[in-house]
Amino acid sequence: MYTIHIDNREIGPGHPVYMIAEIGVNHNGSVELAKKMIIAAKKSGAEAVKFQTFKAHRVVSRSAPKAAYQLETTDPVESQFDMLAKLELEDRDWAEIVAFCKKQEISFFSTPYGFEDADLLESLGVGAYKIASGQAVEIDFLKHVGAKAKPVLLSTGMCDMAEAARAVEAIRSTGNEQLMVLQCTTNYPSQAADANLRAMVGMGAGLDVMYGYSDHTETLNTAIAAAALGANAVERHFTLDKTMDGPDHSCSSSPDEFADLVRCVREVEACLGSPRKQPSEAEKRNAEGMRRSLFAGRDIAKDELFDWTNMIFKRPGTGIAGLEASTIPGRKAATDIRRGTMLDLSMIGKNQ
Repeated sequence: MYTIHIDNREIGPGHPVYMIAEIGVNHNGSVELAKKMIIAAKKSGAEAVKFQTFKAHRVVSRSAPKAAYQLETTDPVESQFDMLAKLELEDRDWAEIVAFCKKQEISFFSTPYGFEDADLLESLGVGAYKIASGQAVEIDFLKHVGAKAKPVLLSTGMCDMAEAARAVEAIRSTGNEQLMVLQCTTNYPSQAADANLRAMVGMGAGLDVMYGYSDHTETLNTAIAAAALGANAVERHFTLDKTMDGPDHSCSSSPDEFADLVRCVREVEACLGSPRKQPSEAEKRNAEGMRRSLFAGRDIAKDELFDWTNMIFKRPGTGIAGLEASTIPGRKAATDIRRGTMLDLSMIGKNQ
């Protein structure tokens, strides 16, 4: 399986899970708030911050209704257009944010919602692109982004396998193999029962593509499980305060929660190990005290045959044990042996 590079970070099998803080629109249209979030994300262990780059008039019509979750988290009288217009950033703002991320030594990338957005991001020298689930069926747009020859993280919320396959093929048709599909449930917040993490693994195998997980659930458990299933990247919404105004704050992680997620994912990586079965260094040190050796279970006379009526296993495991112990029954005692003596080969005669 291939790997991809975002800035100087190699991502893929055999490498740590890439941890992405999805700031999205939680900057509320403020560059200064965005900067505070970038600093907090870096302190929380995020390796990248991801935004959403758009202009409201190119995303929604003025009559477009809000999604159900947006009605619950924002003013229900306000239109989706007006809501998004307040969350826009100007081109110069993006340049400032990109420069700030470089200064903070954290990777920046964003979700473009149209051709112009992708071109703007390219002009800023982004290291990767994220495709939102809603755009996963827009074939020409996928080709436009894929042709920029940068890594593409493709969210697949609302997709079936055929749609995911067409999206992957569209990006690959540009000659771009730097691709990761993200399992995602397009609901905010989403239920753990809807996560379907095995679909992530299925896409990886069926489409021969690297995979990760974009999380919208309310707890950390699903993202941690995704890491255990081999996700190469985990993305989670990030906020400084869940009570702030805006559509996504309430279903985002606070800095402390994101830091907990990073810690848990790193523990998962450590415990997964490798396919090779072998004792850990701690187990090797413990083996002497935990494994057992052959002892005389009672007094044994010279020339008496060893069997399981006169031998017993006891700790420590510094004497005859394992396969070697299986060769002792049926052999003669070479000398008198007192009960409780650890047996050694000098006490054992030849096979009967």
